[in-house]
Amino acid sequence: MLRDATEADTAAIVALNAAEVRHTSPMDADRTRVLASLSAYHRVAEVEGRVVAFLMAMRAGADYRNDNFAWFAARYPDFLYVDRIVVDASVQGLRLGSTLYADLFAFARAQGIPRIACEFNVVPPNEPSRLFHARHGFVEAGSQWLDAGRKQVSMQVTELA
Repeated sequence: MLRDATEADTAAIVALNAAEVRHTSPMDADRTRVLASLSAYHRVAEVEGRVVAFLMAMRAGADYRNDNFAWFAARYPDFLYVDRIVVDASVQGLRLGSTLYADLFAFARAQGIPRIACEFNVVPPNEPSRLFHARHGFVEAGSQWLDAGRKQVSMQVTELA
C-alpha cells in the first residue's frame, strides 16, 4: 500500500536510508524532516503495516541546496527530482520501486510536470540502480564528479508523454 509519508514514519525512513547509505547519502531524523519539507512528493510503501520503501522528490524551484538538483535546475525549467528512493532488501522483488515510480509519474503528469530527473553512482558503480532506471525510461543527460573526485554520478531524465 502506498500513502503519503507522515512524521510518524521518520524513524523507519531513517533506518531504511541507513541500510542503503552507500548508494544514497546520510540522513538523520532532522535531515529527513528538512527534505520532507522541501519535497513535492514524499510517499512510503507499507507491507503488513511496516514501512518498507520511500521516495522523496523535489520540484524545480524548491529551495534545495544540492549539487545534483542544481545541475538539473541549470538545464531544465520544470522537473521533479528524485532525491532518493529506497526499498528494504527484504521486500525487493515485490516491485515496490516500480510501484512508487508509477505513482510518481502519475503525480507529475497530473501536475503538468514534463520530466523526472535523478542520478545514480557510476563511480563507485550502482548497477542495480542503472538497470532499474533504464527499465523506467531514464536516459543519461550528462554526468558530474562529486566529493572531490571520489564519486561520479550519471544525471538521468525521463520525459513524460
